[in-house]
Parts: sequence; structure tokens; C-alpha cells
Amino acid sequence: MYDTYQRRMAECDQQLKQHLSTFPDKANPQPPASPDAPPKKEKSRKPRGNAPQFDLSQQLQRIAGADLTRIDSIDAMTAQTVLSEVGLDMGRWKNEAHFASWMGLCPDNRISGDKVLRRGTRPVINRAASALRVAACTLLRSRSYLGAQYRRLRARLGPPKAITAMAHRLARLIYRMLKHGQRYVDQGAQYYEQRYRIQQIQSLHKRAAHLGFQIVALPS
Repeated sequence: MYDTYQRRMAECDQQLKQHLSTFPDKANPQPPASPDAPPKKEKSRKPRGNAPQFDLSQQLQRIAGADLTRIDSIDAMTAQTVLSEVGLDMGRWKNEAHFASWMGLCPDNRISGDKVLRRGTRPVINRAASALRVAACTLLRSRSYLGAQYRRLRARLGPPKAITAMAHRLARLIYRMLKHGQRYVDQGAQYYEQRYRIQQIQSLHKRAAHLGFQIVALPS
């Protein structure tokens, strides 16, 4: 029975490969990355047990015109789920905010008489959003920019809200790549920590100036 199922799955893989080959080629030559950007590390992941037995990532990049697997936590199976749900035409959404709202990853606070009745997102059944939530969970131990951002949000908001926030972030990145053909370049966790420190210092200077004080840095 095991061998029979393996043969059936191999037949499905071949049919999937033939179906993907019918899509027009949208792959564009990617512009060179910025010299200041760190090099992209190749992901050394073991293929899933039910993953197709062909280069699915290359096929998806060819028909989408962008390599979604460059985004940390997005593998070929996740990219396939997203593309099969949202399609290849990003013109159906005005902007990335509308795209994230359609996926049910935006806040939908119910307010009546200046009183907040309910906080949270809309109850939307969307396989693409579910796939992005699962992908966001894998960022906990990632040493990438998105991983550092997720850990910061997780410590401040808690796991459920942090997962939704990072899924929202992933949806916006995917929209930009599919709509404008942008290439995602990971800046690394250290770059995020530096930006976060600068933002905190700027915030402290504004609060001190509002209270009539001045912050002076200690000599190193």
C-alpha cells in the first residue's frame, strides 16, 4: 500500500509539473543587490515528505516573476499555497493594505459610541493567510531581520498577536514582489537591532524635549 501511494503521488507530481509548464514565463532578470546588503544565505532545508519531486521553487519563480522563497520562513510549499489562492494578478487589489485586509490580517476593531466592543481581525477563512501564520511561527529562532522583528513583537504583544502581525508583514512583502517585481534582500538581525536602538534614542529625545529636559550621551 505504501508503494502504491508513492506511485500515485509521483503521478500527481508529474501532472502538477505539466500544469505549471502551461503558464507563461514571467521571470525577469533580477537587478544586482546593493553592495552594502549582506549576501543571501542558501537555505539548507530537508524537503517535506509530501513535497513534489521536482524543482517547485524554480517553476514558481518562472511563472510569478519573483522568487518568494528569498523571504525567510517562506518555502516552496508555502509559496505554492499563496499563489494558488491569490493568483498572479495583483491588480485586483489597490495596494498592499487592501491585500492584507482581504486576507484577514488587518485589525477590525468594532467601535460603537466611542467604545471599543471588540478587538481583533475579521474571521476570514483563507488558506493563504493560514499558511503565512504557520510561516511566521518558524521565525522564532531565525537570525534574519524578520526573525528579530518577530521576537521583539512576541515579547511585547504575546505569541498570537505577534504571529498575526508577522503574517501581515509577510503578506505585504509578497504583494510588493508580485506587483512590482521587487527583490527581497534580508538585512540580518543585527541591522534590525541597530535600527531599533536608533528609534528608541530618537523617542527618548522627543519625550525629554517635551518635558523640558535634554538627554546627554555618556562618554564611551
